[in-house]
Amino acid sequence: MLKLKNTYVFYFITISYILTNAYVLLFAKDSFYLFNMLPIAILVTVLAIFDIEKIMYLMVFSTPLAITLKELGYTEGFNLSLPTEPLMIGITAIYLLNELSFGITSRKILKHPITIIILVHLFWMFITTLTSELPIISIKFFISRIWFIVSCYFICTQLFKKNTTIIKHIMFYSVALALVAIITTIKHAAYAFDEKIADWIVSPFYNDHTAYGAVLAMYIPVMGSILFMKENSKLLRTLCLILLIIFTGSIIISYARAGWLSLTVAICVLITLLLKIKFRTILITLSTIIILFLTFQTEILMIMGRNNTDSDGDFIANVESMSNITTDVSNLERLNRWSCALQMFEDKPYLGFGPGTYQFLYAPYQKSSMKTIISTNFGDKGNAHSEYLGPLCEEGLLGAIVVVILVLTSMALGYRLVYSVQNKTLKSLTIGVVMGLSTYYVHGFLNNFLDTDKASVPFWGFLAMLVCIDVYHKEYKHINEVNS
Repeated sequence: MLKLKNTYVFYFITISYILTNAYVLLFAKDSFYLFNMLPIAILVTVLAIFDIEKIMYLMVFSTPLAITLKELGYTEGFNLSLPTEPLMIGITAIYLLNELSFGITSRKILKHPITIIILVHLFWMFITTLTSELPIISIKFFISRIWFIVSCYFICTQLFKKNTTIIKHIMFYSVALALVAIITTIKHAAYAFDEKIADWIVSPFYNDHTAYGAVLAMYIPVMGSILFMKENSKLLRTLCLILLIIFTGSIIISYARAGWLSLTVAICVLITLLLKIKFRTILITLSTIIILFLTFQTEILMIMGRNNTDSDGDFIANVESMSNITTDVSNLERLNRWSCALQMFEDKPYLGFGPGTYQFLYAPYQKSSMKTIISTNFGDKGNAHSEYLGPLCEEGLLGAIVVVILVLTSMALGYRLVYSVQNKTLKSLTIGVVMGLSTYYVHGFLNNFLDTDKASVPFWGFLAMLVCIDVYHKEYKHINEVNS
């Protein structure tokens, strides 16, 4: 009887849906596609409640392929990346409810220095949101940062208790990114790989080639590291080799100069790891270089001022143009944005103007002598182009200090893990993650993308990987020896 009853219920629901769908098609055509998303939404909701791991993989896979409402033509209101951000919002809500009810996050994770720094940054962001010049903008920015961090960091620290899920997380994103790379390459080939269209050819998946290049740069070292993980299957390593070739070719034809620079730095990081140089030594060396630069900055800027090489599609010319601060429009516009950020910081050094407000408030701070042909006064051409100067002017000095502490602490953790992890396979993976993070930290000097899902998933995910390797896996000699 129960089986028969369930059958009738199934038929009733199915027939009701078909009839309702027919009605919508006839009398409400504008809602037809939205209505047909309902079964998918129900399925996703059920999975999120009973099997959040699969939803996480769905979110990770969909991120490179996601398209924003703006790209779809909806320019009014709150911009979202579909389907990624709705998934993030739902996952975050479920996680927070579980955390409040059962306290599911391990104390080891909560007490970890990386987690503490992230929570301090969120707390300070909340404080500066309360004092923001544009409260609505800051509230939206703050809430979106919460769902990025919760879905991409805190939930991942639960999943990564099994170190095999770390590989799955990397591969789901990488395969989807490869699909984007292939589509972009085919589109770009139709224009003979002209550099002038490299910026927009990555749409609708990425808003510009620099964001695309930043993510490619993060995953190239990781793909390389998996190739040296002998405990992985031959099939997985072959797939990673194919993805490595795709990503390397794609970043070259992306003309993302910051991506090339960041990979160069990542190779330097690899060399220091192979030589077992302590991070403290590297930090002292970098500090010395910065002091020397500040001491001789006039002479250095004069030398850079003699460089008139513009990026014109030639690889060598593109590399040389990185230091062109005389005629290269992209470089000059960055200097304009950075100058505005520093002036804004001088006006409000303690609390800043509020999270997410830079692009709407920097226009009056532009000096006519620093404006370029791509400068704007309408707040529609992006942010401060720096993960460090952005928080400096939006959240004050403390906001920038916390960001720098996060960078230094995570890199110090990465170096320590590489030297202490017992399992060689996991050590190789750790090297790849550290190199991947280093590429983004270099990008942080030239661009900022953590207000997007495209960069947030790998960035916060990589941090979660390091934390979980530190908390759960570093003492194990075999890859299958993991905490449940």
